[in-house]
Amino acid sequence: MERSDLFDRHRAVLPPWVPLFYDVPLEIESGLGRTVRGTDGRDYLDFYAGVAVNTLGYDVPEIREAVERKMRTGIVHSSTFYLIREQIELAERIARASGIDDAVVFFTTSGSEAVETALLLATQYRQSQQVIALRYAYHGRSFGALSVTGDRAWQAQGFSPLRVAYARSGDKRYGGMSGLDDTAYVHACAQDLREIIATGTPERTAAMLVEPVQGVAGAVPLIPGQLRAYADVLKQHDILLIADEVQTGWGRTGRYWGHQWHDVTPDVLVFAKGVGSGFPLGGVVGRREVMASLPGASVSTFGGNPLACAAAIATLDYLDEHDLPAHALSMGGLLRERLEAGLKDPGVGQVRGTGLLMAVEFVDPLTREPDVSRAVRVQEQCRHRGLLVGLGGAFKNCLRIMPPLTVTAHEVRQAADIIAAAVDDAPGGDGPLAMPTPSLN
Repeated sequence: MERSDLFDRHRAVLPPWVPLFYDVPLEIESGLGRTVRGTDGRDYLDFYAGVAVNTLGYDVPEIREAVERKMRTGIVHSSTFYLIREQIELAERIARASGIDDAVVFFTTSGSEAVETALLLATQYRQSQQVIALRYAYHGRSFGALSVTGDRAWQAQGFSPLRVAYARSGDKRYGGMSGLDDTAYVHACAQDLREIIATGTPERTAAMLVEPVQGVAGAVPLIPGQLRAYADVLKQHDILLIADEVQTGWGRTGRYWGHQWHDVTPDVLVFAKGVGSGFPLGGVVGRREVMASLPGASVSTFGGNPLACAAAIATLDYLDEHDLPAHALSMGGLLRERLEAGLKDPGVGQVRGTGLLMAVEFVDPLTREPDVSRAVRVQEQCRHRGLLVGLGGAFKNCLRIMPPLTVTAHEVRQAADIIAAAVDDAPGGDGPLAMPTPSLN
C-alpha cells in the first residue's frame, strides 16, 4: 500500500510535530456505530474513538437531530455577551453532576484550554504560582498545561509560567517504592507529598492537579485510596485539588467521574473530550469562590457555543438514558478478562486501566525494559486485521484502547481476539525502536 498524495500535502503544510499513526497513514471518510470506513475502502472497528472523544460512536441519530435543529435556527454562534439557553442548561446540568457545592461552570473549546483556565483560577485564588502534579502526567498542549506535564517527551524546552513539583503516580513499579503493597505505597505517597509541601515548595501552594487514570501514560490508575490520601494532605494545607477528567469523565471509567472511585470531591474539575460527541467543547467546574477569583472580565470566544452545547446536552441525555457508565464498567471488565486470557506472550507486561480506558503494555521478556518497537508493530497488525487502537504510555510502549461507550459485547470479544492475533503476528526481539514523534493524546 502506497502513501497517498494527501500524506505529502499533510507533510508540506503541517508542523513536523503533528504525528500520524501507521506506516501508511489512514484517512477516515465515514462511520456508523463503532465502525469507520477509510478511503482505502476498508471498514475498521474503532477502539480509539477519536482519542476518547466519540463517546457514543458515529452517526448517532440523537446527536445529529439535536445539531440539525439548532442549525435550522441559523444561530451557530452568538457570543457570551448574550444569553445562550443551551449553554445555561448544560452548565446547570454539569454543576449538579459535579457533586461540588455551589458549583460554577466556565466553558472552553478544548481540554488544554480548560486546564489553562483551572491553573489561572487556582493561582489567582491562592496568590501562588506553585503547583503540584504527578509524575508521567499529561495535561495538554498549551504553555501552562505543558509546564505541569510530568513526561519529558511532551515538555516544551522553554520558560514555564509556573513552579512545579511532582508527586508519585499510580505506577509503583519504579524507584524505591517498587516492593511495597498497595496500602504501604499509598501511605508512602502521602508521606512523600507532605515532604514536598514542607521542603520542596513555597509556604503557599496553589493546587495539585491529578488525573484519576493517567491516559497518555498508558491508562495508569491511581492506587485505591491514593487520591483520598492526597486530598487529606492537601486539605490540611488549604491547597486546591484539581481533578483532570478530560479523558476519565462522562462514564468512561465506569463512574460518571474518575475521581468517584476514590470517594473524593475536588475543588475544581476539568472536562472536555467526550462531552460533545466530537463537537469542540471543554470546561471547568468548581467552587464559586474559586471560580469568581479573577479580578477582571474574561471570555472564551467559542467556548460553550450553541451548537456544541446542543450536541453535549443530547450526549448527556443518551448517556443517562442508557446508563453508559454501568455499561462501560461491564464492557471494560469483559475486555480485560478476554485480553488477560488471550495474551499469554511473555512480552506483554501489563493489561491495565479502568472501565473502557485501557492499555496493553509491551516489554522485553528478559530485561522487562519497554519494547516500543513491539507496540508499533502490534498496532500495525491490528489495523491489518480491521481494528483501530492507539499508541502511548510513559515509555511509548503501550496500545491505548478506548472504544465508544456504546460498544457491544460481540465487538469487545472481536477486538480482543484481533489484539491477541496481532500480538502473535508481531513477535518481539527486533530491538528498541524510538517513535519518530510523541504518541497522540
